[in-house]
Amino acid sequence: FALAIQGPGPEKAGAFFCLTGTPMPDLIQQQRHPQPAGGHVVVLSLARPDRLNALPDLSDGDEVASICEAINADQQVRCVILTGQGRAFSAGGDLRAMKERRDLFEGSGTAIRERYRRVVHRIVRAFYGLEVPMIAAVNGPAMGLGCDIAGLADIRIASDRASFGVPFLKLGIIPGDGGSWLLPRNIGYARAAEMLFTACSIDAATAMDWGLVNRVVAHDTLMQEAMTTASQIAAQPPQALRMAKSLLRQGRDMTFDQMLELSAAMQALAHLSDDHGEVVSAVLEKRPAKFTGR
Repeated sequence: FALAIQGPGPEKAGAFFCLTGTPMPDLIQQQRHPQPAGGHVVVLSLARPDRLNALPDLSDGDEVASICEAINADQQVRCVILTGQGRAFSAGGDLRAMKERRDLFEGSGTAIRERYRRVVHRIVRAFYGLEVPMIAAVNGPAMGLGCDIAGLADIRIASDRASFGVPFLKLGIIPGDGGSWLLPRNIGYARAAEMLFTACSIDAATAMDWGLVNRVVAHDTLMQEAMTTASQIAAQPPQALRMAKSLLRQGRDMTFDQMLELSAAMQALAHLSDDHGEVVSAVLEKRPAKFTGR
């Protein structure tokens, strides 16, 4: 198999190259933007607009894991933007597949459990495990698994057409994707409980008020706004940037003393990096810094 990935070509972003050993993409299209972020920003687009970007199909776990592993291994990547094609970010699970008890939902309870672990959980673990900051540019409805995937992002920017919901109970099921762990951490227990127990969706303005998104922008400017933020992130020294994300993520579950120990260890590495020496010299010499990732 080969994975077709959109990267910078000699004339424009969007030229294709392949990584062997990975399945052909179906869920996600990738594009690497040479400007204004110097090729350090990758845009991932959920690419099933005819199905409102429903997921997962059985191959999606492998695809997402392969993409995220490749991004983590590429030291030139400093930020990821995740968005959806068409009018939805993602409608979540495929209701027809649920109705017909096929694909993810086929077979015994044990079989379904194993597919959740090997497909759904692989998707959310892969996105959550990205070592570089991820921005969710939420272009439309983000429901169920789609809402929880958006919640995995470090920064969430919503179109004024976006909406958010976790309507699992309406379908007689529960969040099988880890959303019951994630959502309270993003918006607090009480608001997460209201969203889950009522199964009601919220609009973009409410999502911002509740802290689910950083800001709401006009629909037509969504990707421009996301790219502006991504470019600001990509301007930071890459190794320190990855360490900073790791500290924030691990800090969710650490004691203060544990965080101090980890911070001291990472800070020692940062002080010895070439990029730290370069940025100190650049500040003193009043010039832009040039980072090498070393």
